[in-house]
Amino acid sequence: MSVLLGKQVFFTGVAASGGCALLHYLIQKAFSRASYYQWALEHLRSHPEALEALGTPLNVHYLRLTDKYNFVDIADAKLKIPVSGPRSEGHLYVSSSRDAPFKRWNLQEVFLELKDGQQIPLFKPSGENSNELKKE
Repeated sequence: MSVLLGKQVFFTGVAASGGCALLHYLIQKAFSRASYYQWALEHLRSHPEALEALGTPLNVHYLRLTDKYNFVDIADAKLKIPVSGPRSEGHLYVSSSRDAPFKRWNLQEVFLELKDGQQIPLFKPSGENSNELKKE
């Protein structure tokens, strides 16, 4: 009877671990499909100073889901995306908001912070209309 209980505990542990791994993967995939995430990466990949600092090829890593900076609700989103290249590594900070649920996201600010503390602004909104983005 103890062998049967041992097998049950083992298989329950395997199933729970697999479920947690699947959930982590699905959450990461949902973040990477978000428009503000994609726009931030587009601006990073098209910013010469940032690419020079990191080097190419550019690697984008999984978000740390336990990092308190990473926050998304119905109207605001803030992400800290780990990025690296052959020369350096750092975090891409993304701030975005929207006026109402199911409306388009508007990027507020995106900047790259390298591991040495240097910050490279990628863009900020220009003027009163936050839909018009000013590239730094």
